Amino acid sequence: MLTKRIIPCLDIKNGRTVKGVNFVDIKDAGDPLELAEFYAKNGADELVFLDISATEEKRKTLASLVEQIASRINIPFTVGGGINSIEDVDVLLKSGADKVSINTSAYLNPELITAISKRYGSQCCVVAIDARVIKGEWKVHLVGGQKSTDADLFEWAKKVESLGAGEILFTSMDHDGTKNGFANEALAKLSDELSIPIIASGGAGKMSHFKETFNIGKADAALAASVFHYKEIDIIDLKKYLLNNNILMRLQ
Repeated sequence: MLTKRIIPCLDIKNGRTVKGVNFVDIKDAGDPLELAEFYAKNGADELVFLDISATEEKRKTLASLVEQIASRINIPFTVGGGINSIEDVDVLLKSGADKVSINTSAYLNPELITAISKRYGSQCCVVAIDARVIKGEWKVHLVGGQKSTDADLFEWAKKVESLGAGEILFTSMDHDGTKNGFANEALAKLSDELSIPIIASGGAGKMSHFKETFNIGKADAALAASVFHYKEIDIIDLKKYLLNNNILMRLQ
């Protein structure tokens, strides 16, 4: 059985780490360089960097900041935000990213998923899906959650897998920042219907939520931000808790 992964997320806006609730009410959460270095030294299995305003502002991800972070950490590093072409991916991988995360561009240009997968391997291509429940159905949203679509979460996830994505980062917009737990029912359905790893995102508030998303949601990894940024949960303590609950973890 594979070990489960704990992944802190740095949502970046104007060069700073930020965090909101349900994708709004964005507040400052610290220096991304300091946070990245801290997480790499204190138990994080991977790090995700999302330039959350790049698509909205129609600009590229902050490659210089990616390079600075990559030089300070020794764990797998995924970068997303404003990636629209293979050339964008090239820049970020040369800046030190190990994987890229695409969201809006994957939906608008699905061929990009296949192109990344063929050129760098499927393990390099993470497709992020932001969704919320509309009239009882999970619907995909774009541009940092600002634009709704008619696309069904589960159908889109299956298409993404067929196009070559190596992993899906699913964020429940309804759970994001609420600290009431992950969207485990939807996560379990994704896990049942797909064969690639699923990263759970949105809703972490206490250690038991991680246990539930691994056991009930069948997630392969759990991503969180504010509970780590504000030192509400220590990653090493979390991993020890999960190990004590028979969930396989890697301890440094």
